[in-house]
Amino acid sequence: MATAALEPPGQGWLRRAWDFVTVQVPAEVRKVTWPSWDELKKATGVIVVFVIFLGVLIGLMDSVLQLVLVSAVANLFK
Repeated sequence: MATAALEPPGQGWLRRAWDFVTVQVPAEVRKVTWPSWDELKKATGVIVVFVIFLGVLIGLMDSVLQLVLVSAVANLFK
């Protein structure tokens, strides 16, 4: 296997996984640009409003389609 030649001797998958979690993950987390508190509140507000809007829109579409389709099916069997 070609990858076996690249591995340091004596390091199994568990050791490599532990090194990844304890060394590489914290290094990458330090590179993240975190939003400020005001940016976080603004983004959360936009998401909440958007989710409520979509919920209402889907509810209205469901009601209209149910009314139309149930009426259409009922008229077919009269």
